[in-house]
Amino acid sequence: MSSIGNVYLIPTVLHEDALQTIPAYVLYAVKNCSVFFVENEKTARRFLKKIWKEIVIDDYQWYTIHKAEETVQHEFIKLLKEGKNIGIISEAGCPAIADPGQILVAAAQKINAVVKPLVGPNSILLALMASGMNGQQFIFNGYLPIDSVERKKKIKELEQESFKKNCTQIFIETPYRNNQLIKDLIESCKSKTKLCIAVNITASTESIITKTIAQWKQNTTDIHKQLAVFLIHAT
Repeated sequence: MSSIGNVYLIPTVLHEDALQTIPAYVLYAVKNCSVFFVENEKTARRFLKKIWKEIVIDDYQWYTIHKAEETVQHEFIKLLKEGKNIGIISEAGCPAIADPGQILVAAAQKINAVVKPLVGPNSILLALMASGMNGQQFIFNGYLPIDSVERKKKIKELEQESFKKNCTQIFIETPYRNNQLIKDLIESCKSKTKLCIAVNITASTESIITKTIAQWKQNTTDIHKQLAVFLIHAT
C-alpha cells in the first residue's frame, strides 16, 4: 500500500509582472508534484510555464477547486492515499488564505497527510506590514456586506472593536466597488481613525498609503477596478 502523498501549498504572483516575488525553492516543490488542484486552471498553467519553461503541462493531472465540492474533496483524498504529491495553487498569492484551497488542506489534515506551506506573496500580510498599524493584534474580515446600509453598520462595528481591542481590522472588496467602500468608510468612521488603502501590491503601480479619515476627506483617491486591501485602526 502506498504511503500518503504530500500537499504543497504553492504561492503564485499577485501580479504577472512580479515573478521576482516567488522564491526559487517553489520550483522544486512544483517538480515534486504529479497533481495540481487549482482555483483557476488557465492562470495556474500560465504561472507554472513562466517559472519552469520546460514543463510539459499535460504530464500532470489537473483539477479545478471551485468551492471544493464533495466530489473534488473525495478525489483529492483518493489521490493522496495513492501516494500522489499534490500542489494547491490559488488564483493569486498564497493558497488557503482567503481561498477555497483551505477546504482541501483541512481534508489533508484529517488523514494525517504532510502539508508543506511555501513562502510567497500575500496581499493581506504585505498590506499590514506596510500600513504602520498594529501587527500584534489584527483581524481579517474578508468581504464586507454589499448593501450600503449594512456595510456602514459593519464598518462602525469594526471600528468600535478596533478601539476596544487596539487591533487592526483588515478587509477586501470586489474591485469595481472600491470607490463606494472608500466613500462609506469616510462617512462612517471617526476623523482620528486611521485608514490604509493598499493597491496593486507588488506591481509597478503599487501604492500603500495610511492616513486619518480626516486626511482622506481632504484628498480622496480613485481606485476603481484595482486590486486593493483596506485596513483601519481606531485610537
